[in-house]
Amino acid sequence: MTLRDRLVLKRQSHLKWRVLDPLETVLMMLCGLLLFGFCTTVILDIITRETGRPWLWLQEVTSTFFIYAIFTGTAVATRRSDHLYLTAIADTLVGRGRMIVEVATRLVVLGVALCFIYFGWLNFLRGFSSFRMPSMTPIASLYAAIPICGVLVALFTIEQLVNGLRNGFEHEEPPEPPHLAGVEGIAPPPGARQ
Repeated sequence: MTLRDRLVLKRQSHLKWRVLDPLETVLMMLCGLLLFGFCTTVILDIITRETGRPWLWLQEVTSTFFIYAIFTGTAVATRRSDHLYLTAIADTLVGRGRMIVEVATRLVVLGVALCFIYFGWLNFLRGFSSFRMPSMTPIASLYAAIPICGVLVALFTIEQLVNGLRNGFEHEEPPEPPHLAGVEGIAPPPGARQ
């Protein structure tokens, strides 16, 4: 099984364009690296403070990892339909009712993404007049994550809207492979080897 097969969910594949699967793979790997970087810098910050030789710039690095992890995770969670909208209501509906709820929730997400792009870009531009201490890096380096996230969320939301209107939002989902069942919190299918 390839890395792409392990990182790209097959759930709701009827709402996805295969051409964006490599982007999801890269975003998932980036989330892992950002989380690893965040945890590592927090541990190093604790160690250096306890030994009496604090690295003050580590807090800047930690906050950068944290902020980029949040916004990257938001984008990838949108593609995976794991975040930003409630599925409980839509899953109970069928036909036209489900179509209306699915489209409405995605239009709200698209509106939020457009706000991320517009207001995030304005904050990014204003961020060149404020600086982080002690490195004196423009705070725009943090704000850049917001419009980038907005572009990705908008792309993935448009992908789901187009494919949902074309293929329908309700489809029979393929069973999860046994190695993913525990990760997703789903019991393996009966008779599956563990």
